[in-house]
Amino acid sequence: MTLQLLKEKGSMKKHSLTECNNDLWLLMGKVNHQIALVRQRELTQYHIPVRQLHALRTIQSLGSHATIAEAAKIMERRVNVISRQVARMEKDGLIIRTQYTPKSNLLRLELTEKGLAILELSTKSKENTIDAILTSLTDEERQHMELVLNKILGRLDEYSREIKSHKA
Repeated sequence: MTLQLLKEKGSMKKHSLTECNNDLWLLMGKVNHQIALVRQRELTQYHIPVRQLHALRTIQSLGSHATIAEAAKIMERRVNVISRQVARMEKDGLIIRTQYTPKSNLLRLELTEKGLAILELSTKSKENTIDAILTSLTDEERQHMELVLNKILGRLDEYSREIKSHKA
């Protein structure tokens, strides 16, 4: 039973807080899943998966400091995973690797014109999607949602640190 159904039936007090929290957790998961599905469908027109688009954005944001190791750090992925992804993206003509300095074996990542074009088109598409979905909220609802989501993120960060400290 969803949290909304519980409220509508006026039976909120009859169900435990844990049951309500579980329903809310499931709802957040559904929203996250639907966002990912919509975004992936949207990106099919550009023939690029979400993870590659994220990598393009990361490389662009790093600018001249874009390396596989730096991208992996920001994307919170293992270096070997990003390395394989970079190889596919290079093969697809989205990025190129250039030597960082003449005496170094360190390679810098750069977006190609094709990579930049896809990034720009997908950004416009994303903005349209975000607007189409979130304009159904009032300014007050949007502000409240932002506060609540930031509070949840803060607690997730705290809880993650707690779990790490228990393992040590």
